[in-house]
Amino acid sequence: METLFGPAAKVTAAHLAQDAYLYIRQSSLKQVLNNTESTVRQYGLKERAVALGWPADKIIVIDTDQGHSGASVADREGFQRLVTEVGMGHAGIVLGLEVSRLARNNSDWHKLLEICAMSGTLILDEDGLYDPCDFNDRLLLGLKGSLSEAELHLLKARLRGGQLSKARRGELVSPLPIGLVYDGAGKVVLDPDAAVQQAIRAVFELFDATGSATGVVKAFHHQGLRLPRRLAHGPDKGQVVWAPAAHSRILYILHNPRYAGVFFYGRYQHKPTPGTGKSGPRLQPRDQWVAFFPDHHPGYITLAKYDTNQARLAANATAHGKDRRHGPPREGPALLQGIVICGICGRRMTVRYHQRKDRLEPEYVCQAKGIQYGNPICQRVHGAIVDDAVGELLVTALTPHAVQAALAVADELAARADEADQLRAASVERAQYQADLARRRYLAVDPDNRLVATSLEADWNAALRELAEATETYEKTKATGTGVLDEAQRARITALARDFPALWADPNTPDRERKRLVRLLVTDVTLVRAQQITAHVRLAGGQEHTLVRPVPLASWQIRQTPPEVVAAIDALLDDHTDGQIAGILTERGHLSGLGQPLSPGIIKHIRRAYHLRSHPQRLADQGLFSLNEIARRLRVHTNTVKKWRNEGLLTGRLANDKGEYFYQLPGPEFTRPHIGRPPRTRPALDETPIESAQGGAV
Repeated sequence: METLFGPAAKVTAAHLAQDAYLYIRQSSLKQVLNNTESTVRQYGLKERAVALGWPADKIIVIDTDQGHSGASVADREGFQRLVTEVGMGHAGIVLGLEVSRLARNNSDWHKLLEICAMSGTLILDEDGLYDPCDFNDRLLLGLKGSLSEAELHLLKARLRGGQLSKARRGELVSPLPIGLVYDGAGKVVLDPDAAVQQAIRAVFELFDATGSATGVVKAFHHQGLRLPRRLAHGPDKGQVVWAPAAHSRILYILHNPRYAGVFFYGRYQHKPTPGTGKSGPRLQPRDQWVAFFPDHHPGYITLAKYDTNQARLAANATAHGKDRRHGPPREGPALLQGIVICGICGRRMTVRYHQRKDRLEPEYVCQAKGIQYGNPICQRVHGAIVDDAVGELLVTALTPHAVQAALAVADELAARADEADQLRAASVERAQYQADLARRRYLAVDPDNRLVATSLEADWNAALRELAEATETYEKTKATGTGVLDEAQRARITALARDFPALWADPNTPDRERKRLVRLLVTDVTLVRAQQITAHVRLAGGQEHTLVRPVPLASWQIRQTPPEVVAAIDALLDDHTDGQIAGILTERGHLSGLGQPLSPGIIKHIRRAYHLRSHPQRLADQGLFSLNEIARRLRVHTNTVKKWRNEGLLTGRLANDKGEYFYQLPGPEFTRPHIGRPPRTRPALDETPIESAQGGAV
């Protein structure tokens, strides 16, 4: 028998009895579309398998991983299927143009080698045929896998190095946010579309006015404005579309340093999170950015304004960070929400609300340690008394400047309304242009080309609907009022401003606006509750004020009977019943703790609450006896005692409101009256002798 040499010597009948698996992959869809020669070469390996003895119907092609990177197996279903088939012993040979087609990760590559060695599966690439069970072949395959991984690393390093080099010079070309474009010379300039510029400027101006990103979104929706966005993908890539403002889009604009004229790179770094194995973007400090070039190009705001906006956004971000965030002003009545600091532990205090009939009463609570560690609450402070004290301080400080502030607010409202009107008018103009453009396209098409004409007619109808919607919104908003103050409104604002305390106490002033004013003037308020409530107020200008207020009474203390009433009841109980005391105190003008007229029941409740001895008990202490007791001592019936009292023989004092009396025991001189009926006198007996009749009859 002739001995076989070369690659064919490694192929046995056992291998030929199994299927051959041809794995095809390219790293991106762009390579799949443009680098078609690589795809042809990979499919050409099928002929190599036929030459080694595999029938064409036993060669299985796996090409479902086209457009996926070989750096990981996470999203490669085809590679996972290949490993499964090899592990189950269904594969006699695995074919790939290069090792890099199978895997560019050493761990994935060696895992495949291990499984192939255990199942006796061969591996074939463009250079030759390998048996993983053979040490030399396995060593060579391992070296090829390492070179494949190193090649990927070198490619990435070269690309990354060129990118960083351009970024450090400020010359890296990257996608620009809406409102900024590259000119013909490659420089960054403001978008020439005036409507786009107005919309971006409106975002920053409304943020200054409302103080939060959510406020900007609500203002856009309330005024019927839309936000532009440049399409980054699809057949309409690069075109500007207008859509309702979304919170994420507003935050993207406010957080982007490009709008401040800054070129930056390396703001975020992807680092794995310990314990999870996942990586995500993490914002780095500015001094750790790869590149930061202020005044690199024209912007919509200054860098100083950008930093101020970031500080305000960070303060509003209650969902992130720790105790340093105080959150935006909200709708509740707590005036100092978010800016109150515990004077005991230094942490920020939270707000609780208690329903009191038709109003909410705030309470400032330091519960940070309680939430995190289960510790007791540091302190809790009644909010209304602190809010009133801080409000009085601000009213005193602001009254001289109130008129100027009111006029400035009126002018700002007028300017803001005018700008919003311009944006809505620009939206109508833009919709009119799109409708005219669609009309010209429709009229220019050949009428016989019905397919194109139908499509253009649909576009024209859609443009007309958008025009009608924009026009209706503009007219409706204009009819309801532009927000410009007339003379009467300006006069009312000026009058209120002259009496700033009335403006502050005006029920029509929203709580949110009061809190926004407090945020402008007060940095924080530190509270300490001891025998009194001490509030250290730190103003924005650096001034500090210390306010001291008494601790408010608890609800039971508010309803507590005045001490002078309790003392009067105690004194009157020596000689009067509950009903008599109620009448006497009512004549004197006294009321209960709830402000109600005093009644015998209330007197009884107060007497028991303060452990006052009742009138009968006090009579007993004076040596008087109840009805039953005096009857027992005198050995007479109770009715007899009552009769003697009515006749003045016994002294009794009224003990309660039921008409019962307590009696004084009579002394030795007491003459007990006869009890019962007086003796009845009988006539004298007749002494005449009785004579007997005859026969014995009397």
